[in-house]
Amino acid sequence: MNSLNANIRNTKTKGELNSLRNNGNVPAIIYGGEAQNEKISISKKILKSLIDNENFLSSIITLNIDGKTQKVLPREIKYDIISDEPIHVDFLRIVAGIKVTIEVPVKFLNHEKSPGLKRGGVLNIVRRKVELKCPSEKIPENLVIDLDGVDIGESFKISSINLDSEVAPTIQGRDFVIATLAAPTVMKEPEKPAEAEGAEGEGAEGAEAAAAEGGDKPAAEGDKKEGEDKKPSEEKK
Repeated sequence: MNSLNANIRNTKTKGELNSLRNNGNVPAIIYGGEAQNEKISISKKILKSLIDNENFLSSIITLNIDGKTQKVLPREIKYDIISDEPIHVDFLRIVAGIKVTIEVPVKFLNHEKSPGLKRGGVLNIVRRKVELKCPSEKIPENLVIDLDGVDIGESFKISSINLDSEVAPTIQGRDFVIATLAAPTVMKEPEKPAEAEGAEGEGAEGAEAAAAEGGDKPAAEGDKKEGEDKKPSEEKK
């Protein structure tokens, strides 16, 4: 679980918010539950390092605010349209009983122990994340699929993952596939261009030679026949 230091902010104007951002901080708000919304600010540098983790929006974070800790879930990040820098973050308070809809990443373990992968099989990942509905305090960090002993032809469905009784996928009514271990694709090796060109060249030259030889022979035979045809007429003379 990640942790992040935060400070209470009392900004009220756009100028105060801009000053906060210019000093390397990002304004944020904590909402949810019966408690009032809290306005805070966090370090932009640390925030960006957490955002670089693709699971940031599905990870529970512990905020340290003036010596007190509070668990929250990042729900929305707003970015500057020009600089693409984060300019505001919404955090949902983790309160028992509050249900949230969230995408949780799928994690694959023991690739090296899969006989199917060792034989050249290909792991086709259909869903890298699965959308779940669950209490905010029971959000799984990831959905684990163990590849130990898995061979070619096997598939992993949502039913293969052991979920808490209060955690359920938003897709209901079908046991959807998350990944499959498929056989390797065998590609036919194409002919080498040089050989193809050589074959074509030889074929063309051979055809031309045959045509030339064929053309000469009939012409010679034709001449001979023509001469033979003339002989009788000359004898008559």
